[in-house]
Order: sequence, then C-alpha cells, then structure tokens
Amino acid sequence: MKLDKQLVKEIAKVARLELTEEEIDKIEKDMDEVLNTFSKIQEVGTKDVKMSIQPVKLGNALREDEPKECLTQKEALSQVENKKDEYFVGPKAL
Repeated sequence: MKLDKQLVKEIAKVARLELTEEEIDKIEKDMDEVLNTFSKIQEVGTKDVKMSIQPVKLGNALREDEPKECLTQKEALSQVENKKDEYFVGPKAL
C-alpha cells in the first residue's frame, strides 16, 4: 500500500483529528515504517504452521470467595463528603 500525505489527511479527517503539516509529515513517516514492517512479516512462510491462540497456559487468576464481615453503614459513610441522611449522594442522572 502506498502511503502519501493525502491518505494521512483522509485518515485524520475520518478520525476527526486536526493535524499540522509537521504532524502529517511525522505520521506519514511513522505509518510508512509500520506498513513496511508488516510487509516483511507477510513474507514469512506460515502455510504449514498450526494456529496458536494462547501460547502461554492461563490459570485462574481469581481468588476464592470467602465470606467476611461487611462495613456498617456508619463506617461506609464515615469518609464520604457527598452524603445525605444515611445514603451516598451522586450526580443527577438525566
């Protein structure tokens, strides 16, 4: 894919970015480097390579649920600025 200033400007417009000419030049150079790197990756023969979805075995990272004593309402509200009576006060939802 050929990358030029016009394509960078179109991508910026779609992304709703306002770029200076210097930023366009830098992004053009950076994106061209990325595209060249990916084109090198495509040259690697992977036809007979099995797909590897997760190369590292994952274990359960969650802890077991253990019942514990909860905070009292007074403790939960003790350090809250926005409270009214015995409740938390949040912003109004429209």
